[in-house]
Amino acid sequence: MSRLYLLLLAVIAGAVLLGMAIAEHPGYVLFAYKGYRFESSLWVFLGLLMVLGVAFFVLRWAVGLVAASAGVVLPWSQRNRNRRARQAALHGQRDLAEGNWEQALRQLGRAAASDQQPLVHYLGAARAANELGEYAQSDDLLRQAREREPKAEVAIGLTQARLLIDRGEYQPALAVLQQLHADHPQHAYVLGLLQKLYVQLQDWSALCQLLPTLRKRRVLPADKLDDLEHLTWAAALERAGKGELKAGETARSLVTGCWSQMPSSLQHDAGLLYAYATRLRELGSEDEAEAVLRAALKQHYEDRLAYLYGQIRSSDPSRQLHLAQSLLEKQPEDPLLLLTLGRLSLVNEQFDKAREYLEASLALSRSAETCAELARLLAQLGETEHSNRLFQEGLKLDRLPALSEPATP
Repeated sequence: MSRLYLLLLAVIAGAVLLGMAIAEHPGYVLFAYKGYRFESSLWVFLGLLMVLGVAFFVLRWAVGLVAASAGVVLPWSQRNRNRRARQAALHGQRDLAEGNWEQALRQLGRAAASDQQPLVHYLGAARAANELGEYAQSDDLLRQAREREPKAEVAIGLTQARLLIDRGEYQPALAVLQQLHADHPQHAYVLGLLQKLYVQLQDWSALCQLLPTLRKRRVLPADKLDDLEHLTWAAALERAGKGELKAGETARSLVTGCWSQMPSSLQHDAGLLYAYATRLRELGSEDEAEAVLRAALKQHYEDRLAYLYGQIRSSDPSRQLHLAQSLLEKQPEDPLLLLTLGRLSLVNEQFDKAREYLEASLALSRSAETCAELARLLAQLGETEHSNRLFQEGLKLDRLPALSEPATP
């Protein structure tokens, strides 16, 4: 209470002093500007300034109060719009994950229109529209995403490529991915998607060129990349020479050109050597195929290469037989090598040796192919009964479907 009394006394004293000052000298204030005049006593002018100052602070306080309570006073305020956008984004992403495409499209469309960072919403809405078959709307949503987020070209391009692949529009998807690869040659996900599309399109030539980058960027695990590399080059060899020939080209030149482009480490792979020699043989380059197989077998023995070697008809069959016989010293119980020796002995008209090799092969492994070769030889030698038995055995080994026995009369 004492403080209140003191304050009241101070106010009264101040008022008395102010009144005495006003009574003693009212003062005078004059403003004149281009014919306009304002006259007043000093104290009235000071009082007017005080009223204006108080009015200014009251107005400022009122504006701040309205701004602070905008969420309540204005239901469509920015804060409320942001809250609605977050809810739409949350519901839209959940619907997208659950496969509720119509709801996802609607909710994510709303979120994209309100959010300051709408990229994820546009991409999700484009996917939902694509799933609904609304391809034009899907493309339009991606266009809007580019307009709103021009720096997100990789994310938008990858989404567009995946959606085009889902539609089965592989060539447009390829164009998108190739452009992304040109702009971002080291992007791992772009490389991975481009690799999958090349496999889908069986574009082995393009995939061969992409393989070094795939390995450098470690886009795939090492074992899977090895498998892909073998598949790609084997398919490229098989396809080489089957396409349209340009001026001065031959099917053989395409095959040998493909082989020369292959990494040297792969040129020692038995599977690829088999594919290369087979392709040369099919094109009539028997001598070249024989040379390839001979060099490979001398370096490292592979039974499938030895098997193919027996089917080659080179201009020097005696050299083939001599090589096969030298291989037998280290592989005496290989049925495929013995089959090859039998065939090469037949070509060299050494029929007794051919019979010996074929019978030795059959003793190690009963195969339909060896039965047929020996049966044919025995037929030529006049042993018809034995030949027929071998033909019958070969038919059984060839896994013909079992037939029901005829009923006994």
